Amino acid sequence: MEKLILKAKSRSVFGKKNKSLRKQNKIPAVVYGHGKESQPLEIDYLVFQRLYEKAGASTLIDLQIDDKEPVKVLVQEVQFSPLEDKYIHIDFHQVKMTEKISAEIPLKFIGESPAVKELGGIPVKNLDKIKIECLPDKLIHELEIDISQIKTFEESIHVQDLKIPEGITVMDKPDETIFLVEAPRSEEELKALEEAPVAAEEAKVEGEEEAKTEETSGEVTEAAGTDSTPKDKEK
Repeated sequence: MEKLILKAKSRSVFGKKNKSLRKQNKIPAVVYGHGKESQPLEIDYLVFQRLYEKAGASTLIDLQIDDKEPVKVLVQEVQFSPLEDKYIHIDFHQVKMTEKISAEIPLKFIGESPAVKELGGIPVKNLDKIKIECLPDKLIHELEIDISQIKTFEESIHVQDLKIPEGITVMDKPDETIFLVEAPRSEEELKALEEAPVAAEEAKVEGEEEAKTEETSGEVTEAAGTDSTPKDKEK
């Protein structure tokens, strides 16, 4: 993958004042890591948006602050506001090239499974990323998985089946299933699935009606039991 360079400036506004920064199409950010104090930054919104689409959280970035020598970082966390539909804050983690790091690598599924195309099966993706450990220079952006090898409903792809580049250790369990194809449902199963919510709702309504009936019956019984006859007392 091409070298990714991101320019940043030291940030001098904090807290609520960051709102004015965002109005200027800037994103407040911070960089920290391996023994250094955190440093507040500001970054051009559109520049970061384009870069993040390429890098994600699993690609090293050369972060250049105030025209200084670039440092190697990973995007540690991105805060997103659904109300504004915008990124509102970024955390960068500076890495040391001689120390191993942990990261989550996206899985990219390629090809077409004959069990889906020819047998009408239902593809099931149990994992969309794996956790790895490696030196920063061994980090990969994503890992491709060819699902065209799955030709029957009995076959599946597990973590141990992945072709992992040298220098990378996978932290997930080897026998964990990543991809499989389920047999298509029969007409009886589909009908049962359609009827299940209706039956559950009918049972719920019936239960509520029974509860109301019992409650009403209890009130009537209680009222009858507490009714006194003053004439008997007079006698």
